[in-house]
Amino acid sequence: MAVPYDVVIIGGGSGGLVVASAAAQLHAKVALVEKEQDRLGGDCLYYGCVPSKSLIHAGEVAHSVKTGELVGVNTQPPHIEFARATGHVQNVIKTIAVHDSTERFEGLGVEVIYGSGQFKDRDTFTVNGRDLKARAFVVATGSHPVAPPVPGLKEAGYLTNIEVFSLTQRPSSLVVVGAGPIGCELGQSFSRLGSKVTILASRDVIMPKEDPDLARVVQDRMIYEGIEILTRTRLEKVEVYNGKKIVHAGGHRIETDEILVAAGRKPNVEGLNLEAAGVEVGKGGIVVNERLQTTNPKIYGCGDVIGGYQFTHVAGYEATVVLTNALFFSFLSKAKYSVIPWATFTDPELGRVGLTEAEARQKYGDDVVVVEHQFAEVDRALAEGAGYGFAKVICNPKGKILGAHIVGRSAGELIHEYVMAMTYGLDINKVSGMVHVYPTLSEISAKAALQFKKKSYANNTGLQTFLKKFFAFRRAIA
Repeated sequence: MAVPYDVVIIGGGSGGLVVASAAAQLHAKVALVEKEQDRLGGDCLYYGCVPSKSLIHAGEVAHSVKTGELVGVNTQPPHIEFARATGHVQNVIKTIAVHDSTERFEGLGVEVIYGSGQFKDRDTFTVNGRDLKARAFVVATGSHPVAPPVPGLKEAGYLTNIEVFSLTQRPSSLVVVGAGPIGCELGQSFSRLGSKVTILASRDVIMPKEDPDLARVVQDRMIYEGIEILTRTRLEKVEVYNGKKIVHAGGHRIETDEILVAAGRKPNVEGLNLEAAGVEVGKGGIVVNERLQTTNPKIYGCGDVIGGYQFTHVAGYEATVVLTNALFFSFLSKAKYSVIPWATFTDPELGRVGLTEAEARQKYGDDVVVVEHQFAEVDRALAEGAGYGFAKVICNPKGKILGAHIVGRSAGELIHEYVMAMTYGLDINKVSGMVHVYPTLSEISAKAALQFKKKSYANNTGLQTFLKKFFAFRRAIA
């Protein structure tokens, strides 16, 4: 007996929507199940990438007004209407939500089903009393923020990325628990919009997954802007006194209006009854193989729910792997993570792809060449008052790019030149050999790459000796 669907997708976030849209356009019969009523788009649209970047933009505008005097544009201190700033966030969400609407996906041929469901057995997903059967299932249910088990935190109340974008009143003070990308981006944005911000960082430097040399540039800039960053400090206890929240951390007593928790996420696997489906769940999420199959070969996973890189663009990439294997043959496509870029959209931005210097040295030992170039030596950066930060590229001695990191203005855009080079196996000399428009920030990529040639020449004494003799000979016969 034929199964009703070619694929049933559980979760209407980034990964699930990519699979549903593409599968339907390939004429597969598709059902998409989402538990949030009339709300496709997932965490990225409502609580993540879209609202955070919208709030970051509002903060950037406020910061530009405040610092205009540096270029002779003198203004009064800006009057910030916080409700309008968060209103801008909600307007952007509404604009983009049209592309993720129920009507659009139904127009593509997707059957959209709203409701919470669970697996009945290895071959059946039940939702709203219906048993859905398919040749393949895709679990793309995402993740959710978690709070540390700190005495008094729950009782005092706190914000996560789910609640923070709905604020209509600016907190006069904000303690951010966690110094990863979310905590740093939102902490800087609230600071620029007028809140007194304190960030609790458990390590010596913020953003511990990044190269520490670059992360320190961001940290120093945030401190320069007036953000207090307490390193090697963990939240210990929270109390409430006279309507204020009292945060105890690392010997500090901090009085604050609000607490923003940005200290980690967990995969959304509760309630799916994955055990009945024969799907193994590990500490980091659903266990998958390189083809993104779970321990039940007809069930696939993608996005945050399988752990790994928790980025929207990675979920989209994984969705293309799942799509090929689930619709056609399970051996066609494998997920490869050697060239995965990401960026943190603080000011300055921090973009990276591949290995850090420490990771490269651990893997390759002394067969590593590191080159750097400062934005202070890029004319366009100086013209825009952004002559801080630098690019660092890690290569092997032959010029193969092992990793690239940029901290500075528009780093999230600039890193893609190195992403393309790594994706298509171009060595660093190809980057320096490409003509770049002057004056642009993109010159940072070419100038950093040029340092590799200079290092190679400086270390090649044989070539230097030959060139000295060659030009001496030419001068002698002239």
